[in-house]
Amino acid sequence: MTLAAMALAGAVKDEAWRLGFDAAGIGPATPPPHGEAFERWLDDGYAGTMDYLDRTRRERRDPARLLPGVRAVVAVAMSYYPGDDGADAGQTHPEMRVARYAGGRDYHEVMRPRLEALAEFISRAAGPGVESRAAVDTSAVLERDVAARAGLGWVGKNTNLLTQSLGSWFFLGAVLTTAEPAFDTEVPDRCGTCTACLDACPTRAFTAPYVLDARRCIAYLTIEHRGDIDATLRSAIGPWGFGCDVCQEVCPWNRKAPTTREPAFTGTVHVTPEALLALDDAAFRERFRGTALWRARRSGLLRNAAIVLGNRGDRAAVPTLQRALDDTDPVVRRAAAWALSRLQEPSSGDG
Repeated sequence: MTLAAMALAGAVKDEAWRLGFDAAGIGPATPPPHGEAFERWLDDGYAGTMDYLDRTRRERRDPARLLPGVRAVVAVAMSYYPGDDGADAGQTHPEMRVARYAGGRDYHEVMRPRLEALAEFISRAAGPGVESRAAVDTSAVLERDVAARAGLGWVGKNTNLLTQSLGSWFFLGAVLTTAEPAFDTEVPDRCGTCTACLDACPTRAFTAPYVLDARRCIAYLTIEHRGDIDATLRSAIGPWGFGCDVCQEVCPWNRKAPTTREPAFTGTVHVTPEALLALDDAAFRERFRGTALWRARRSGLLRNAAIVLGNRGDRAAVPTLQRALDDTDPVVRRAAAWALSRLQEPSSGDG
């Protein structure tokens, strides 16, 4: 390790902090250590309908496919944790819950320009001929593997990256570069014998420690999955209208997580399932464009709202659900019909 490499690494981390990132680490741009496990996970069907993961599996296993000549990966983390007060004020609604990360602006819009600025800084600081490329989760990079290799933290049993300083309430980003800064030391797995996340999962989505079946994950079902949600999983979704924080809420490493210093992530989500089911296409676009909730699309978000109402068990929601039976979207109509059946026969179970 040369003094120049150490100086470059220090300068890069200082710049990352100046740009608003809460942690930064640097690791080698070699194939990720869990690449084979990722391939098996895909082959076992655990990705559900996220076909884009399968289409880019080769790129995810080899960073050089994204940037020829890449030598290093700078991994960064940006906290989005609003604190308990912020969660109580909006993200955690008494009638419908929304994952904390969705409380502010779409994180892609916040992080991408800063990652691009960091990439430009690295190329300038490292000298002529150096190329760098920014990557958010829309790029074919195994972010958690990259971040663990860069010493940011370790991959926990709930498959989230965990750190001693930030817990897991953060977004990840990366910059691939042909520069050669000094690498950081990997952090050992500190989950120990704890199984709090596995035990708390409402849908039993973990087939084993460190293995998530996305097809049973509430976050996947309420955001990524298109169409009807499996009837056997609907009651376990409970109050979650977008995403799920359960495995993070019970994690001991999140008990002392600091609140975010990024104003764009301190917003709150004020929505009720009744209000969502009243939105037509134009109203949905106006309300949620530029937010994380856009990802679920109108069909998914209103489907989720109907399921939440069915799980809430309050017959006051019957008129709202009856109106939803006439929705233009068949997925919403079927979810509303299921919810009505739950309210009319609360002891009948799923079906």
